[in-house]
Amino acid sequence: MDKNKRKAYIINTISIISLYLVFFILIQTKVMNKYFMGIAIMTCIMIIMAMSLNIVAGFLGEMALGHAGFMAIGAYSSAYFSIALMDTGFPLPNIIVLILAMLVGGIVTGIMGFLIGTPTLRLRGDYLGIVTIGFSEIIRIFFINFEPTGGAAGLKGITKLVNFNNVYWITIVIIILIFTFGRSKQGRAIISIREDEIASEAAGIPTTRYKVLAFTVSSFFAGIGGALYAHYQAFVEPSKFGFMFSIEMFVIVVLGGLGSLTGSIVAAIVLTVLPEMLRGFAEYRLLVYSLALIVMMIFRPQGMLGRSEFSLTKFIESLILRKDIKNSIDGGETR
Repeated sequence: MDKNKRKAYIINTISIISLYLVFFILIQTKVMNKYFMGIAIMTCIMIIMAMSLNIVAGFLGEMALGHAGFMAIGAYSSAYFSIALMDTGFPLPNIIVLILAMLVGGIVTGIMGFLIGTPTLRLRGDYLGIVTIGFSEIIRIFFINFEPTGGAAGLKGITKLVNFNNVYWITIVIIILIFTFGRSKQGRAIISIREDEIASEAAGIPTTRYKVLAFTVSSFFAGIGGALYAHYQAFVEPSKFGFMFSIEMFVIVVLGGLGSLTGSIVAAIVLTVLPEMLRGFAEYRLLVYSLALIVMMIFRPQGMLGRSEFSLTKFIESLILRKDIKNSIDGGETR
């Protein structure tokens, strides 16, 4: 590991721990009440959903508009598993139950992503988007009519296992995993398909296999996001996972920048917190929210960060450099 990477890891680790300590102090001192904690938890879940969608929409460059359907599969499968596990009476710590439920939700959703992705990824662009919308609606209608999961009334009796402490660290772990995946051999192969599929295939990259891999990994993390959502709300209903929710997630990815994971994080924070900040202006909330998106798309169509990533280390170094330049200029003027 070279010196620059070591420095980046140390700075990022300190920043992550410091941010957690700030939230911890705010919660302990009652500055953050349950309402604000709820916003923070939903922001973490939306970060996971946006980053997982960015694997397909950003890394692979395909239009996937059915992400809410995969979230629904993760939410229902994990909730059904945790209810069954709790009913056995076997004494397990809540965090273990949550981790097992997340894994079940992720694996089940990943399998569904593989089964759906294998035939549909032969399509491209708008056609793929239409097919993913169709599958998402099929999943939603299935849960509306599936009585074992409560049907249209929703699934009740889910134990609330998610709090800010565990969702924060779970989100950090998933961010690290997705960043690592993007920089791995498989992730770079997926990005090369986005850049030029014909050239990638000519170079010996099995494009179909890597497309399905991207879709499966994206679905897996969407399932984990769904599991966290189910165990935070302690109630799941099919109406939540409609077409517009998929569009919301896609807007976050586009606003942050297709292919930029840090962009997805920033956009998820902005688009989750902004509607809540505007709640006091109920009559104009959606108008201001929509106007902000339109202005952003006009003046910055590539998104906040485009395809680049925000580096905290480089940002700090640039601040130090500016300070040094300013000091040297000031010193020259005094002489």
